[in-house]
Amino acid sequence: MITAITVLVALGFLGWGFYRAKPFGKLGLVAWLQSVVLIAPWLLFFGLSIVGIYLNIVSVLFLFVLSTGLYIYLGNRLRSIAQTEALSRRASAIANAEDPNAPTTASNADGTASASSVAQEQATKPAEELPASDIIPIPTADLKAIQSVFGIDTFFVTETIPYQEGVILKGNLRGDAEATVARLSEQLLEKVGASETDPQQPRYRLFLVEGQDSKPVVIVLPSSRDPLPSTLFQKGVAVLLLLATIAASLESGGLMLGFDFFTSPHRFAEALPLAAGILSVLAVHELGHWVLARRYQVRLSLPFFIPTWQIGSFGAVTRFESVLPNRSVLFDLAIAGPAAGGILSLGMLVAGLLLSHKGSLFQIPTEFFQGSILVGTLTRVVLRESLQQPIVDVHPLVVLGWLGLVITALNLLPAGQLDGGRIVQAIYGRKIAGRTTIGSIIVLGLASIVNPLALYWAIVVLFLQRELERPSQNELTEPDDTRAALGLLALFLMIVTLLPLTPSLAGRLGIGS
Repeated sequence: MITAITVLVALGFLGWGFYRAKPFGKLGLVAWLQSVVLIAPWLLFFGLSIVGIYLNIVSVLFLFVLSTGLYIYLGNRLRSIAQTEALSRRASAIANAEDPNAPTTASNADGTASASSVAQEQATKPAEELPASDIIPIPTADLKAIQSVFGIDTFFVTETIPYQEGVILKGNLRGDAEATVARLSEQLLEKVGASETDPQQPRYRLFLVEGQDSKPVVIVLPSSRDPLPSTLFQKGVAVLLLLATIAASLESGGLMLGFDFFTSPHRFAEALPLAAGILSVLAVHELGHWVLARRYQVRLSLPFFIPTWQIGSFGAVTRFESVLPNRSVLFDLAIAGPAAGGILSLGMLVAGLLLSHKGSLFQIPTEFFQGSILVGTLTRVVLRESLQQPIVDVHPLVVLGWLGLVITALNLLPAGQLDGGRIVQAIYGRKIAGRTTIGSIIVLGLASIVNPLALYWAIVVLFLQRELERPSQNELTEPDDTRAALGLLALFLMIVTLLPLTPSLAGRLGIGS
């Protein structure tokens, strides 16, 4: 039943995606087809299993290889179409410009297409989503003022390309990226001034990014393309999802105790402590994000929790409502939540193991501890010979800590706008983050063959979280080695939390009879 409902939900998402893609023409439909080819193998596998037809592992792997190839092909087509549309919009903007002598395009089509493609990838989403007729070319006066900001000692401009409501400038970086962005942004504010609607914001923002030719490119866009604050409707959805997550946590707590909370609500007091434990991990995770956001003066949206009755929640989707200054800030904001939630969960697990004794509340089959390398190893260190018995009595904190680690690990998957995806993007850049996103979705698809929970999370990632985070103002400066080491540690802990012990390794560790 759960599998059938999940397949129906996935089909519903595909239908909704098609409806949203139609207004964008060929570009939108190709992007929608990318979603279809990624989810098609799962729908086929689980759809056939519902009617009693099961594919072998070779067939499943063939489907995933085929879908990956089609995804890459459609991605190339998508970039080609995007370049063509960007060229068309830019040509229209040039034709309607007030000053026909204003600097415009490169002398050859190849260079122009490359720069436009860079802008297509790096510009913020609201600008991409507007129809071409709603995009007003940059005024000539603003273009001249922006050009006057650049010089031989900061960024020497060799090519100027009007793009949407802003401009792309190709050239040579003449100093430290961080210092150059700060200096150019300050001069840009002096030359062009603040926004008319918000005096606290500049009229234009400057982004220093890496072009397709691996050379620095400056993109200047109006601040009206900044991330928008949450609407009242979105805040209402966030509140409803929070209530649903509380209910799902109570249901999860009830199932741990052997009853269905929704059919036995009078047992609320029994399920409450376990639900509170799950919710505390979620709350501490979000608090970690919020504390770092306050430190860097970055606005965050309300968390949109994703409820699931199996473990209470997968975590939350949180949007940045500010432009980030650099990749180090992106890293700090991304890792703060998993660090806070993970430390709490690990503390719960260890405390629960130390408090476990014969007659503890939960009796867990020893084989369950083979489901995680991290949990199984820690349990073996603390409980020792107890793991050689068929049943192990454990304190409730063991289960809560384990669930907390799973929730944290799922959010550390290196995909899209998940915390793990943001960490990879911050350390290794957008190209690597895009590849790890595809890889994570494929791995989740393979894992869903044995665990329907992975299919649910894969669908959530595919439709809600697969897009990369917006570029920061300075995309060139990489985080320092300490941050890179912490990021690798976080990804390592994610792997050892989610990967099970092999039977041979479990035997060597003495887990099981």
